[in-house]
Amino acid sequence: MAWSSAASVIALMALIFIVLLKESWLSIKAFGFGFLFSSTWDPVALEFGALPSIYGTLVSSIIAIVIAVPVSLGIAIFLTEMAPKRLKVPIGSAIELLASIPSIIYGMWGLFVFAPFLADSVEPFLIEYLGGLPLFSGAPLGIGMLPAGFILAIMIIPFISSVSRDIFQMVPPMLKESGYGVGATKWEVIRKIVLPYTRSGIVGAVILGLGRALGETMAVTFVIGNAQKIRMSLLEPATSISATLANEFTEAVEDLYLSSLVELGLILFLITFVVLAIAKLLIAKYSYKGGQF
Repeated sequence: MAWSSAASVIALMALIFIVLLKESWLSIKAFGFGFLFSSTWDPVALEFGALPSIYGTLVSSIIAIVIAVPVSLGIAIFLTEMAPKRLKVPIGSAIELLASIPSIIYGMWGLFVFAPFLADSVEPFLIEYLGGLPLFSGAPLGIGMLPAGFILAIMIIPFISSVSRDIFQMVPPMLKESGYGVGATKWEVIRKIVLPYTRSGIVGAVILGLGRALGETMAVTFVIGNAQKIRMSLLEPATSISATLANEFTEAVEDLYLSSLVELGLILFLITFVVLAIAKLLIAKYSYKGGQF
């Protein structure tokens, strides 16, 4: 039973890959590897390139991870090492509740509440003081790559913090008591015992969050701006693979157009597969091995 269940997972993944490859074959034959490096997306002329979507997917996910990881680890450390007992349960439950909110709710909140706040308060500040940098040039629109990264960060923080909290709780109390016994402070115990002991689990939690950020669709579609262009500025409208699929799949009446969209899905599938494979290698490398951190 166990063997058949495990084999069914592999078979399902292989089947998904085969179907995506079959349906995108027309696009692969028409554009070849040039599809990956072209920034042209013209449905009228039937010219398609995936580079703006790939760029938007990777950059928005990186922004989300950069914001979410320190916040999530801070929440997990607070809940396991510092919070009074009467606060641990309500805060932990609130975080788990955030993880269960549908992504479309995050997207609507991002469009109607968060985007105006960014446009009125945050982006003018960034433009005034950091506008000399290409990353923060342009007009304060409230939609674009940076807002999409913020929304993704808010969405993945509950995942990373919940998993990290559970991992921190697995540190043997004797190990921490040994640290306190030799005179270490709480921060030294966290930095030199808790974090090294759990680093493989932390990597797994981060990759779990990154996996969701890479494939997130509705929330990103609401706030990223949906522009098939590559711009250095994080304040300008952009797009991602999932947003392109959500916006254009129903409009794809030509076979080549539909095949190009399916090829975008195939690329997202491969990106996610590579990220998870790298995660497995990192977890194996940084696992706690018999007293050696």
